[in-house]
Amino acid sequence: MSVGAQRGLASSGQKHIAEILHPLSAADESLSPGPDVTVTAGGDKEAGLSNGTPVDTPSPASASSLFNRLQLDDDIESDPRDYYDSTETRDLFVTVDDPKKHVSTMETYITYRVSTKTTRIEFDLPEYCVRRRYQDFDWLRIKLEDSQPTHLIPPLPEKFVMKGVVDRFSEEFVGTRMKALDKFLKRVADHPVLSFNPHLNAFLSAKDLNKRQGLALLTKVGESVKHVTGGYKLRARPPEFCAMGEYLDTFSQKLGTIDRIAQRILKEQSEHLTELRDYGAVYSNWTGSEGELQRPLEGVASSVSTCCGAMDELCENMGQDFLPVLREYMLYIESMKNVLKKRDQSQAEYEGRLEAALLRKQEDRTPMPPEVERCQDKVECFNADLKADWERWQSNKRQDFKQLLGGMADKNINYYEKCQAAWESLINVLQDKQTEDQTSETD
Repeated sequence: MSVGAQRGLASSGQKHIAEILHPLSAADESLSPGPDVTVTAGGDKEAGLSNGTPVDTPSPASASSLFNRLQLDDDIESDPRDYYDSTETRDLFVTVDDPKKHVSTMETYITYRVSTKTTRIEFDLPEYCVRRRYQDFDWLRIKLEDSQPTHLIPPLPEKFVMKGVVDRFSEEFVGTRMKALDKFLKRVADHPVLSFNPHLNAFLSAKDLNKRQGLALLTKVGESVKHVTGGYKLRARPPEFCAMGEYLDTFSQKLGTIDRIAQRILKEQSEHLTELRDYGAVYSNWTGSEGELQRPLEGVASSVSTCCGAMDELCENMGQDFLPVLREYMLYIESMKNVLKKRDQSQAEYEGRLEAALLRKQEDRTPMPPEVERCQDKVECFNADLKADWERWQSNKRQDFKQLLGGMADKNINYYEKCQAAWESLINVLQDKQTEDQTSETD
């Protein structure tokens, strides 16, 4: 049975990030060792893939930059691998916004407005507006995982935060979570299969969600699969899926390193900003006791204040835009690994049933049981869906990292331009003061 496939940083840490970004490509080359290498389920190398897709040429001898590996070019939107862009017709639009805090005697929580516009016949109305809390989004993701096990489900932002470290009701935290929930829902709504899931329909349109329905049956099904595959060891994972796993491991390590360095940079920038504000305040206070130097001192204080504002914007971008994307993709990696594990379980189930059937056939020549063919069809379906979602994930990753790194560069350029303009304005003040002093001496 065949199935159809469905872009510098403003601190001393700049060098460290560059060192991480560049060798990522060298590590990535391990993902595409060449057509003559194979990989078995035990980890022995057999076949190499670039970004987890088959290649026909050997890997280049020299390491390319991260920008090249992620294909951050001007024609990224026309990448032939982004086939979904040309085949999908968007008819479902969702937005998550307007967070509100609810306080009751039992608990305090945040809800978000989920707005939907659609022309699909599966919906009774063209527009919906409901309020959902985090646990409702979590319910939806669990339902999608259970009902669409062969597909990659986008990750949600992490539910739990460390008490005393992050205030989960602060405006900054709620705003960051809202953006993450909006991205999650948009990714689901843009998916050619997940967007038609009835649980998504209910999430977007129903006033009240029946969160208990269907859990018992799905749990039993999952346990039955574990029982069948529990005593069977997978013979060999297909090469393309081995390469996917290797790519995810390397990508996860690099993202983790970048995340740790970026957090240190953010901490250093925040500490520098605190000192810079105290530094500017000294000049402001000094003006009261130095009448002749009042204008130059005020100029210095103004320049420092401008630099403080620019640094504050840079820190905000790092904390609210850069780091969350890295974290999202680390969670994405875990989701992809889970789907790969499910695929392996499906393959193990098929191989186990096939082996048992062949043994019985040799003994009493019984016909091949129909469940063997059904297991084979399930594996083929898993393979096709996973490959399609892998291509879609790679397409999203290229676009997201182009936007991320480009935005980071723009923010740093903007920071240095503001600082330069501030200090150049001080030079004009000092020159005017010098001219006044020379005129006074002449008179």
